[in-house]
Amino acid sequence: MRKPVMAGNWKMNCDNEEAEELANGVTARAGLNEKVQVVLCPPATALTTVGKVIANSNIALGAQNMFWEESGAYTGELSAQMLLSCGCEYVIVGHSERRGRFGSVDEDEADDLAAVFGDTDATVNRKARAALAAGLKPIICCGELLAERQEGKTDEVVVAQVKAALEGISADDLANVTFAYEPVWAIGTGEVCDADEANRVCELIRGTVGDMYSADLADEMRVLYGGSVKPANVRGLMEQEHIDGGLVGGASLDADSFGELITAAEEIRGQ
Repeated sequence: MRKPVMAGNWKMNCDNEEAEELANGVTARAGLNEKVQVVLCPPATALTTVGKVIANSNIALGAQNMFWEESGAYTGELSAQMLLSCGCEYVIVGHSERRGRFGSVDEDEADDLAAVFGDTDATVNRKARAALAAGLKPIICCGELLAERQEGKTDEVVVAQVKAALEGISADDLANVTFAYEPVWAIGTGEVCDADEANRVCELIRGTVGDMYSADLADEMRVLYGGSVKPANVRGLMEQEHIDGGLVGGASLDADSFGELITAAEEIRGQ
């Protein structure tokens, strides 16, 4: 059985004082949980603060992004070593918002957003490989836009993103990779993908990994769902065979709500 994961992506929320309070709240509810891998991914400014709060717990620290070079003239970027020095174990790679793919934007804004955030399949792969080489565990995101789903391209888009993300990654390193299926149209919009459909796409991700490596390795890999996960829908998602947890945005900003998600994962999928 795969150990479930509940990863809270705090995005651009929480100053250090707020981050400390939230981390304390989550730790009080789930700090000793051994059946669910809880990961907190605060903004970079709060990594050290949150790391200190969870230091003696079973909660892991994760970053929201990283750059692939070890150092250099890359203003505003963070290297894997910098994240490790803050106590990070995980890092989110290729989140749709880092790719400039948002759930609800005007079409004429899309190019500007992509230019600002700019991740591509190629840079996601470079980040994933750099993370693994440094000893970080990447949570690699993939998912389709609403227009791509409406055009029947969901499977094509997801499979292409998975294959590109794993290029050059060895079978040994695959053990430290987690995927997160995040339909872009369900992120920050309040919409959620139907549990059966989310499970189908997560199974597609697992099958693609199986084709690239082996069925055994694919079966061991954890695949999360991300996109408006909340207490009202988490149980239906966690009951699905191929959904091993959640990459959670808004609901992770409230310790009680996030605690409910962790409890659901433990009760349904905990070993």
